[in-house]
Amino acid sequence: MVLWIDADGCPVVSITEQVAESLSIELHVVKNISHHLELHYAQVHTVDHGADQVDFFIANRLSPGDLVITQDYGLAAMAIAKKAFALTQYGQLIDSQNIDYLLEKRHFHKELRKQSNKYTKFKKRTAEDDRRYLEALKDTLKKLMID
Repeated sequence: MVLWIDADGCPVVSITEQVAESLSIELHVVKNISHHLELHYAQVHTVDHGADQVDFFIANRLSPGDLVITQDYGLAAMAIAKKAFALTQYGQLIDSQNIDYLLEKRHFHKELRKQSNKYTKFKKRTAEDDRRYLEALKDTLKKLMID
């Protein structure tokens, strides 16, 4: 199993790196050229700036059983199609049971934003969000390592 992070805008890179290192799991962090990351354990890959460049880089390298950390449902769908797994930065496991609903919800909200010209403001990330993600990551990795 390889752990991948869609690092553009991802607030849990350092948490994930600590867990991956403690469990000796291979970790790849993929970012576009606009972002700067200095990590000591992960392999960092930099791709061109452009729509979905990070997503396609990861999707083209996934193997069955890998885990992707992403907030992008499109990348999650590609991971599921390759028999890999996806986990959001809030600890939600995305799988074949919920991906269709999440993609429909994304499309609905995109259309709503177009019509009203209003955009959702995201709440500031909290320590509780980090704790919840950490527990979900550990639980997910345990399950994947057992299987």
